[in-house]
Amino acid sequence: MLTAISALMQSSGVTFGTSGARGLVTAMTDRVCYAYTVAFLQHLEQHGRCQPGAQVAIAGDLRSSTDRIMRAVACAVSDRGYMPVSCGHIPSPAVASFGLRHRIAAIMVTGSHIPDDRNGIKYNAPEGEILKSDEESIRNQSVLLPERFDAQGMLRDGTLPATQRQAARDYVHRYVDVFPREMLAGKRLGLYAHSAVGRDIIHEILEALGAHVTRLADSDVFIPVDTEAIRPEDIALAASWAKEYGFDALLSTDGDSDRPLIADEHGRWLRGDVAGILCAKQLGADVVVTPVSSNSAVEECKAFSQVIRTRIGSPFVIEAMLRACQGSAKRVVGYEANGGFLTSSPISAPRGLLPALPTRDAVIVHLSLLWASASSNRSLSAIVKDLPARFTWSDRLQNVPTQLSQGRLEELRRDGLPAIARQFEVFGPLSTVDWTDGMRMTFASGAVVHIRPSGNAPELRCYTEGASEDQARQWNAVALEIVGQWK
Repeated sequence: MLTAISALMQSSGVTFGTSGARGLVTAMTDRVCYAYTVAFLQHLEQHGRCQPGAQVAIAGDLRSSTDRIMRAVACAVSDRGYMPVSCGHIPSPAVASFGLRHRIAAIMVTGSHIPDDRNGIKYNAPEGEILKSDEESIRNQSVLLPERFDAQGMLRDGTLPATQRQAARDYVHRYVDVFPREMLAGKRLGLYAHSAVGRDIIHEILEALGAHVTRLADSDVFIPVDTEAIRPEDIALAASWAKEYGFDALLSTDGDSDRPLIADEHGRWLRGDVAGILCAKQLGADVVVTPVSSNSAVEECKAFSQVIRTRIGSPFVIEAMLRACQGSAKRVVGYEANGGFLTSSPISAPRGLLPALPTRDAVIVHLSLLWASASSNRSLSAIVKDLPARFTWSDRLQNVPTQLSQGRLEELRRDGLPAIARQFEVFGPLSTVDWTDGMRMTFASGAVVHIRPSGNAPELRCYTEGASEDQARQWNAVALEIVGQWK
């Protein structure tokens, strides 16, 4: 049966967000996942980027629906004439790096930080993560589906090949081969493992570089840890662990381990956009690409020759990084407010060159900040204080339909600055509004309030910036109370 992907997206509700196709697990039937994967491969074939007979790497996170979806993806890959290579449960950047190294397509089944009742598929072409233009082409595909599905859209048969560990081993060596083997000697590190798919690999890397690692809170049940909207319980856990164990730092990631969490010796989680600035500085970056929502300290610190702002989402960051690299010998990196860090240029590390990895990565942030601390013999909290005093906070309202959020923002845009100023008058006189991605308001008081519908889930996200963390947090609560009335 010939099926149009655009119609399937509309009927299933499984659509492309800021990072791959995502939706409710109940909507992500084998038929839907199979169809999207065939459409992805058809798109690559039409543009001469791969041909049947090649390998396709497949990996997944630890949520309960992932293995089923991996089997559906593998069936689609095999039926299309490719050779599925099961890389097992490894981080998104690990399977992406494996694909880049071998110039093959790579597919990651993950919903990242969203709850276990949702999942997703992240597609990587042989040259890297797919961009928005690729998504549009995939959406316009029509695919021929076999008679392999039951009435509920589930496969009647299908298996996943035996797992090979090369992608996991390569990812470990990516780091332990270029950082000093005793770089972390004497460091006491806590690893908040929860249900992060990279917990074992990160543990191995840290110990290989000399750290003493204490593993904390492993979970067999998926926990939706969001590095952008850190849960109150995770804030409390970090503080208590730091006090109990006396760690030099505490490390963690989100579910697919492409976004880092790192806390200082006091158990205070660093915001992702602060960690990104410090990572870029330590790697000696010349050009930094980051979304409009990121902390303005990246410009104020004067550490980089150029800062480029984009819409939110790694595809937009990657597109801008690629443009910045054209005809340039400069070191180009990117990061997001969620902490994900990307490199478009080979980066000099203590023992060699770190190959470019233009997709979100968590480990590079962990190791760069620990390297900065170890080489300067300073604590993480002291290194953070070197940055200009600009602090960000982010949170979200859940179960807010995207259509509702977009409609409210469009009304405000149509009504103009006076209407926006009235609705948010508690923050003082309104200076400017940036519509690059959502509504980012700057006030004369120094407050920055950014309202934006999530691209991955029915959530309304709010980012705030102020002169102190308490101020940014308080402003965030006030802003969420205002937009909470939109429901």
